[in-house]
Amino acid sequence: MNPNNPYKALVSYFGNQHKTAKALGCSQPGVWKWVRGKSNMSAALALKAERVTNGEFKAVDLCPALASPEATD
Repeated sequence: MNPNNPYKALVSYFGNQHKTAKALGCSQPGVWKWVRGKSNMSAALALKAERVTNGEFKAVDLCPALASPEATD
């Protein structure tokens, strides 16, 4: 995984932005925003990405907010 941009690695895993969006049930423009650093992945999508990649991508790496104690409140 690319530690500097896990979203690029996620896109590589699925093949392209369109396939990533389809696998996660989101929009391709949303994927583009993650890759470009314009927005962050939601916790729900990060958890789904972890599930559909069988743990190859950890939700906390895709959505660092999950690591904060406030995320569990």
